[in-house]
Amino acid sequence: MDKLTVVLMVVVPALIVTGLVWVPAISTVVLSFTDWNGIGNISDMNFIGGQNYVDVTSNYPPFGPAMEHNLIWLVVFFFGPTLLGIFLAVLLDREIRGSRIYQSIFFLPVVLSLALIGFVWQLIYSRDQGLLNAVFGGQTDWFGDPDINLWAVLVAAGWRHTGYIMLLYLAGLKAVDPALREAAAVDGATEVRTFFQVIWPVMRPVNIVVLVITVIESLRAFDIVWVINKGRNGLELISTLVTQNVIGEASRVGFGSALATIMIAISTVFIVIYLIQVMREQR
Repeated sequence: MDKLTVVLMVVVPALIVTGLVWVPAISTVVLSFTDWNGIGNISDMNFIGGQNYVDVTSNYPPFGPAMEHNLIWLVVFFFGPTLLGIFLAVLLDREIRGSRIYQSIFFLPVVLSLALIGFVWQLIYSRDQGLLNAVFGGQTDWFGDPDINLWAVLVAAGWRHTGYIMLLYLAGLKAVDPALREAAAVDGATEVRTFFQVIWPVMRPVNIVVLVITVIESLRAFDIVWVINKGRNGLELISTLVTQNVIGEASRVGFGSALATIMIAISTVFIVIYLIQVMREQR
């Protein structure tokens, strides 16, 4: 009975992961080398080698801006919400008055989907009835102006990401051995020096996790942009280009799969880095 339980606990999750993750991922890579348009039988598709990748990089104008926007998303997330989340975690770890209330306030956006956050921030950014224009007396179209809409969306998405990073680092700080802080205090180290020379190195595994999560979040950003304008007019991202080509008006499953495969390849690099670090820690 115990062996049957163990087998079920291993086999069932493995089958679910294989069916929902690995099979679609491998199918995406295979389809990226075809010209299938999603219509008709799969047997009707033709293998065209790497032509889709050539078309993506040389004959598809939205690809360049999408890559640029994803890179901007990554840089802003890393130097904005990530650092702010670390700062908030350090403050809350000091058990200041009302820290539980502050944790709840900062964590609240994390439990909301990015799609819902997009709707919430539309009320703030609306040109005619938005809170921001009402306060400052302007008529700025924050989500409609292609020169500023990306930055407006980054503020909304960063609002959620900050709470996520704060929670991860706060959990890591709570797990740090108090003896390390005490030893640093005995040696006369300041709080800043203690954090950067004692606490920060100990939290290396958390740092790596946060780095990988930030990269993946930047690459798979989709919900909030799609809710606003379906990834057009200055908000092009790789994920929205995939959706537009796979389920858009002009269905090009093979072409969209090539875009998706590029996303998978970039994400895999950082996932491999994370796994290497984890295995080193275990050794």
